[in-house]
Amino acid sequence: MAYPWTEGGVTAAKGFTASGIHCGIREGKSKPDLAMIYSGTPCSAAASYTQNLVKGAPIQVTKKHLENGVAQAVICNSGNANTCNADGEEKADAMCRIAAGALGIRPEDVIVASTGVIGQTLPLSPIENAAQALADSLTADGSEQAARAIMTTDTILKEAAVSVGGVNGKNVVIGGIAKGSGMIHPNMATMLGFLTTDAKIAPDVLSKALHEAVNDTFNMVSVDGDTSTNDMVAVLASGRAENGPIEEGGEAYARFAAGLKQVCTALARLVAKDGEGATKLLVCEVGGALDDAAARTVAKSVICSSLVKTAMFGADANWGRVLCAIGYSGAKTDIRGVDVSFRSKAGEIVVCKNGAGVAFSEELAKKILLEDEIEILVGLHDGAARAVAYGCDLTYGYVKINGDYRT
Repeated sequence: MAYPWTEGGVTAAKGFTASGIHCGIREGKSKPDLAMIYSGTPCSAAASYTQNLVKGAPIQVTKKHLENGVAQAVICNSGNANTCNADGEEKADAMCRIAAGALGIRPEDVIVASTGVIGQTLPLSPIENAAQALADSLTADGSEQAARAIMTTDTILKEAAVSVGGVNGKNVVIGGIAKGSGMIHPNMATMLGFLTTDAKIAPDVLSKALHEAVNDTFNMVSVDGDTSTNDMVAVLASGRAENGPIEEGGEAYARFAAGLKQVCTALARLVAKDGEGATKLLVCEVGGALDDAAARTVAKSVICSSLVKTAMFGADANWGRVLCAIGYSGAKTDIRGVDVSFRSKAGEIVVCKNGAGVAFSEELAKKILLEDEIEILVGLHDGAARAVAYGCDLTYGYVKINGDYRT
């Protein structure tokens, strides 16, 4: 079930405005670094968070604010993660008060997020000085500005939106923006995602749909094996589409959930493709697994393998590295029944059948693996479960970027 894409990103849905500006979080940096998303009315809201035991202060504050399932705005800075600081929660609370004051809403209705360097004190004065100008610049065309303001080492803008028809007699729109390039690993990563919809849906039902979507998309992305401290994906639903309320288990829920997953998949692919130093998007599709857990485990293991990632960087059809990653994944599978193929827009080639190599054209394999999007197709013969994981190649650029990240 695929829905038509639409323009507008996080402001595509009715009732939302956004903006992003430069406020000067990091001295000497001139990029936009403060973003805001706003709804004129309170929204149903839900979020999913990093599973790292070390969590950024904004996550702790946002969790408290979303206990009632209601939010009206998002404020997010880049350049400083506000993590591992003694005054972190105090600063995160202050960001909410600052945003609320500029918007004329309650601080408890603000979602706060930060991304950037860990362990450095967050300066509040740049945020205080810029908040009113940021609120005044909010526009229904502001998705791109907000998306740019949350970027750190990202090199491409990440936004998407779909129009979902037949939701209790109405069309609803789901859109979003995301950031993420490094410190990305399943169960989430240094990744922020902000989603909006004009659907009418209760917070608990919205939360269920979000967690289902995140589980199959953002939680299946890995760039470098490091799970961040600040990951969060939040969704706000304005209800402005005026559809009948979406109830769990019905057709309307199925359509909404599929649309939400479609947006999350698009954003997850953009995060993986924009991995720090990356030149290629890697997609591992696993079929024939014993159960969902085994399929997910195998897909993640392949996409996380440094040796697979470097082989893809070098356009080397070293299928033995794929089998190796499956073998140590811990998934229950008969390794003697594993098939492996590589596919891209240049073609498809089988390199392994029943756990053993087959004759193949190295020239064609090279041509396939030189493309910037590569699918690693793994066929198991244990059951009918399937899973997809997203990653990227590992290049010299990754080391350079992370060797001087703080400077």
